[in-house]
Amino acid sequence: MIPERFAPVLAELAPLAERFAGAGHRLYLVGGTVRDLMVGSARGDFDLDLTTDARPPDIKACLTGWADAVWTQGERFGTIGAKFGERIYEITTFRAESYTDDSRKPHVTYADDVETDLGRRDFTVNAMALELTGGDTPTLVDPHGGAIDLINKVLRTPLGPDVSFSDDPLRMLRAARFISGYGLQPTEQLVAAVNDMASRLEIVSAERIRDEFDKLITVDHPAAGLWFLYDTGLSDQFLPEMSAMRLEHVPIHRHKDVLTHTIAVVENVRPPAEQPAGRPPFDFRLVRLAALFHDVGKPRTRGYLEGKGTTFHHHDAVGARMTKKRMTALRYSNDDVADVTALVALHLRFHTYRLGWSDSAVRRYVRDADDLLHELNVLTRCDCTTRNERKARELSKRMDDLEQRIETLAEAEELAAMRPELDGKAVMDHLGLAPGREIGEALDFLLEIRLEEGLIGDTESKARLDAWWAQRSG
Repeated sequence: MIPERFAPVLAELAPLAERFAGAGHRLYLVGGTVRDLMVGSARGDFDLDLTTDARPPDIKACLTGWADAVWTQGERFGTIGAKFGERIYEITTFRAESYTDDSRKPHVTYADDVETDLGRRDFTVNAMALELTGGDTPTLVDPHGGAIDLINKVLRTPLGPDVSFSDDPLRMLRAARFISGYGLQPTEQLVAAVNDMASRLEIVSAERIRDEFDKLITVDHPAAGLWFLYDTGLSDQFLPEMSAMRLEHVPIHRHKDVLTHTIAVVENVRPPAEQPAGRPPFDFRLVRLAALFHDVGKPRTRGYLEGKGTTFHHHDAVGARMTKKRMTALRYSNDDVADVTALVALHLRFHTYRLGWSDSAVRRYVRDADDLLHELNVLTRCDCTTRNERKARELSKRMDDLEQRIETLAEAEELAAMRPELDGKAVMDHLGLAPGREIGEALDFLLEIRLEEGLIGDTESKARLDAWWAQRSG
């Protein structure tokens, strides 16, 4: 019996199903929508994936007069896209596909039945289909026991894992997401296959790896999946820094295992909806990535200092350079690379706050963080993984204090703008200069005053500028 929660989706698909049935074709709802409806976790904004025995020209014919828009970029792979209202549909002919040993692109052939199509899918929990054209009552097609696996929290492949992962090696990385996202336990056979075939990931494009990794890093609790990547050696294929962070313990120089700490920090970064009331929104994905990379420089900077134990001097700067290199290799956007790198470079800044910060230091913190201020504050809070409740409370209290000071200064000085009191035109008019290098230097001088002393007024700014120019020219 189909659960009642399927009803809205089935009602939405009924007119399309009638078109396919009228043309003598079968139509099935497949993929993540079926899985998520099964577990009751489907959101309202999901796209719908369907499969059919109809070939692409026949799919387009069925969509004509119904869809608001149709696109055919995926037609050579058997997929036709459509939009109706606010919903996106992808309709794909039954198919079987596989990768050759040295190719990043699948070889696609059509199949004659839905069971063959389901067998080529990544995991049994995704290998279920709901026939929409079989009569009044939709029929669940589940040849590989995906529904039972969902109930039992088991992750396995429809066919042998070596076959599945050979067909598309990205599925090994996707397994990590399903382990974390749905709390599934991989079978021994699946784990063994990933261990044996991890190097096969090299044929997958950096862009596909990046997109799949982003999906893992943004699930509610990614820790289990991240450990899966490390334990199987899969992370070595695209993120070798993870293995490097598993620093061995030296009895006489005790320190936290960096990888264990790092994954704990990633977990600590909770979605904005779970943040305490009153805190500003932040970019969840960026902070999760920064949490993953924030201590990446520690292995290269590890040292031992008599009386102080293990040290990691300048690991923030070294880590920022390493982060930039790795994210660039994974084809992240320039903005993503710049933002995450900046967060890694700044993540230690707050730790001197306990020594006492002047208003000038607070201004510099805000200026350096710029648009990433809230992201940096979240990362700083989450970097505290100590089990010492007193230390944790003290750090949280200091961050609360800093945020209050930032708010107070912002109200008094328009801190967010953080610009010199005089603009470039005012400087040129006052000094009688044309645009050039001197104007930039003058603005830098005025900005230093703003940072050190706050707002001093136009009259005093011009007096300071005159003194600076006289000294510079003299």
